[in-house]
Order: sequence, then C-alpha cells, then structure tokens
Amino acid sequence: MNIHESAEDYLEAILILRERQGAVRSIDVVRQLELTKPSVSVAMKRFRENGYIEMDADGFITLLPPGEEIAQRIYGRHKLLTRFLMALGVSEEAAAADACKMEHDLSDETFEKIKACVRERGAG
Repeated sequence: MNIHESAEDYLEAILILRERQGAVRSIDVVRQLELTKPSVSVAMKRFRENGYIEMDADGFITLLPPGEEIAQRIYGRHKLLTRFLMALGVSEEAAAADACKMEHDLSDETFEKIKACVRERGAG
C-alpha cells in the first residue's frame, strides 16, 4: 500500500486519538496535527472516497480495514523507533520527534534490522 506521508500522518493521528480518547472527530485531528479545519475536511473527504475511513452522522470517524492497516503500521514503526532511539540515550521528546520523521522513509529492510536489534537488546 503506497500513500503519501501526509496521509499516513492523518491515519496515524486518528489511531492515536482513538486510543487516547475513544471517539474521534475531525476537530480532534485539526488539533492533533495543528492543521486548518478546511485542510482536514478535504483530507477526510478523500479518505472516505478511498475507503480508508467512514464518518457517521455525528461526525465520528472510524478507520476501515485499509486505513487501520496503514495507521497500525506507521504507529508501530513510530513506537519502536522511539524506543530504539531512547535506548541509544536520546531524550524521549527528541526520540519521538525523530521517530516521526523516520517512520515514513526507512526501508523495510532497515526497519526489520532495527526491530531485530531492539528485540535482541531488550529495548522493546
């Protein structure tokens, strides 16, 4: 599945918000990603059209299986990369920020090697 980094960020944000507060609306995504309401509205429309999310009559967002898969993959990468960087001695704040940049661009091969290293060293 090949989608743009910004789309991955939106889907990941929906997943994080869902885990944190249960229900998610577009305004929550606006606040989480610090974007404008019109930008998020356009993105949500595209996600609905492409089958990544559905939105009920009250505006609550649900990740559909394709959106859930992408969100889980990106968020899983984010969490593991954060732990890996913290194991290297990077502060939690810097590790989380750097993981956010890295999660989209690492090859699967590199990510798998990092994952094996984290498992091997007990950092994950």
